[in-house]
Amino acid sequence: MIIGFLGAGAMGGALLSGALAAGVFTAEKARVYDLSEELQAKYKAMAVKCMETPAQLAEEADLIVLAVKPQQAETALAGFGSAIAGKAVISIMAGLPLAKLSAMLPDGTRILRTMPNTPALVGAGAFALCSDTNLLPEERAFAEKLFGALGIVEWMSEPLIDAACGLSGSGPAFVALFVEALADGGVLMGLPRKTALRLAEQTVMGSAKLLLETGKTPADLKDMVSSPGGTTIAGVQALEEGALRAAAMDAVERATEKSRELGK
Repeated sequence: MIIGFLGAGAMGGALLSGALAAGVFTAEKARVYDLSEELQAKYKAMAVKCMETPAQLAEEADLIVLAVKPQQAETALAGFGSAIAGKAVISIMAGLPLAKLSAMLPDGTRILRTMPNTPALVGAGAFALCSDTNLLPEERAFAEKLFGALGIVEWMSEPLIDAACGLSGSGPAFVALFVEALADGGVLMGLPRKTALRLAEQTVMGSAKLLLETGKTPADLKDMVSSPGGTTIAGVQALEEGALRAAAMDAVERATEKSRELGK
């Protein structure tokens, strides 16, 4: 199977590089179309063939990852012409529902919609894959292998993709705010800024890793650290007084609603 990438910037490039590193496919099986001469040079140096037009990409590839900016989608996809008909595409473009994608592509094009997130850039992504897809079984299995090489994969119906956008898509920004706030707290208590930030970053990363690898719930982890009458439970009380949980839930709700609005 020849895999094409329409766009090989930040997210598309992360998928391509990660898949090559993980052995999902070889460079000889990859094709790229990107307007950036710098990116073309990068992938040519990795023995990846770069195409001159989207139509050429569609002619050579069996499956194409759509990794251009959503606002460029209509123009970029029109460049495929009829060469994409009867083939499969995987969209990582946020805010473009299946109905809109279908309208931009010839009849008979098989489509998988996905919602990635930025931690995929360091191999720790969370990918929501739309189960409402007409990909062939082998193409669907390949998609799971491709995204699984860069993180975790969750299949869900299209109505839930917006919720995934609000949670895992926007979530890295929410976590970044929390990390920054933890570091600010450390600075307030006298820690040097660099030290406070390193401690905050490692604490958040380590806590998530502990949850993922032990199967413990967030409540379990909280109770592990919270001794009766101790320092942690005093801090937990402050977070409850500040409505941390409600604010986090509201953030996911608003981001989800915005995703739904943009998809209309």
